[in-house]
Amino acid sequence: MHLLLEYTLAEDYLERRTALRSDHLELARAAHERGELLLAGALPDPFDRALLVWTAPREVVERFVEADPYVVHGLVTGWTIRPWNVVVGDAPAT
Repeated sequence: MHLLLEYTLAEDYLERRTALRSDHLELARAAHERGELLLAGALPDPFDRALLVWTAPREVVERFVEADPYVVHGLVTGWTIRPWNVVVGDAPAT
């Protein structure tokens, strides 16, 4: 099982993300290198959501959210964490 973190993005996300993007990506890449974060990205047209697929426990995902500059500075207006049962594919299971 994996966890799916869904971000709801602010209407002005694209205009405001530049100042915070490197810090956000540094946090995400570190989680990926530790094997906690499998995939992450924004949904375009419109850019109103982002999805992050985790192989880590919920507590790790929650700590990521609390530290994420996009959340701290209001680019993310809401978020949810839900279990995701992978049925087909080679994604590593926890």
